[in-house]
Amino acid sequence: MVCIRPADKRKRTGMAVRTTPFLKRCRRVVSCPSEGYLDYCFNEQDIVSNHTDHFLNCAQLVLSSLDRKAIERLVNSLVALRSSGGRLFVLGVGGSAANAGHAVNDFRKLAGIEAYAPTDNVSELTARTNDDGWETVFEAYLEVSRATDQDAIFVLSVGGGDTERNVSPNLVRAVDEAKRRGMAILGIVGRDGGHTTRKGNEVIVIPTVDSKLITPLSEAFQAVVWHALVSHPALQQQPTKWESVPTKSSS
Repeated sequence: MVCIRPADKRKRTGMAVRTTPFLKRCRRVVSCPSEGYLDYCFNEQDIVSNHTDHFLNCAQLVLSSLDRKAIERLVNSLVALRSSGGRLFVLGVGGSAANAGHAVNDFRKLAGIEAYAPTDNVSELTARTNDDGWETVFEAYLEVSRATDQDAIFVLSVGGGDTERNVSPNLVRAVDEAKRRGMAILGIVGRDGGHTTRKGNEVIVIPTVDSKLITPLSEAFQAVVWHALVSHPALQQQPTKWESVPTKSSS
């Protein structure tokens, strides 16, 4: 993964982060999963009046810091899953649940992978939550689906699940259930990746560049990464619609 340092942004990334005066006056060291730290300069007092600049600068830094090789490995895992006839269970809560439904559409329609999002079945989801508890919903879905070692889960999450903090315990139990069944554990997560990264096989961690923007940037880059996956020549089987629609000729 490429880490951006203030002195060599252009040299190492090929793109320049648009710097404004408030970005030059203060430095915060933030986490970077591969190298430990990522330098980024900004003055927190000025962020409110310059939020758009700050947010887009952070997005550029995240984009430049994504682990390209890890994304390629994730593509290879999905190609192998499809070749073996395995199923993909995409798990997410909150905004990541909406992303899961969208990703399932793309994995099925564009990549030809048999994929499912448990959160798309509202009746089953709410029945299990009401009767057995929210933490059971994904684990039970894998059990009823008779998931095997030919299948995989794909976790979309801001934090990847954390039992000690009682955050997304349903994801923690799903990851453990997948592990017991010999399933591959894939995902795109933020922060330090939590339980998903610790137990996973191929998990992309969205770098943290501002601790106050972890959720919006993690959920946004879930979409960037899965679209990179389904449009990869090794994985995509069907074209997307608008690329095949001819443009109107100018008069």
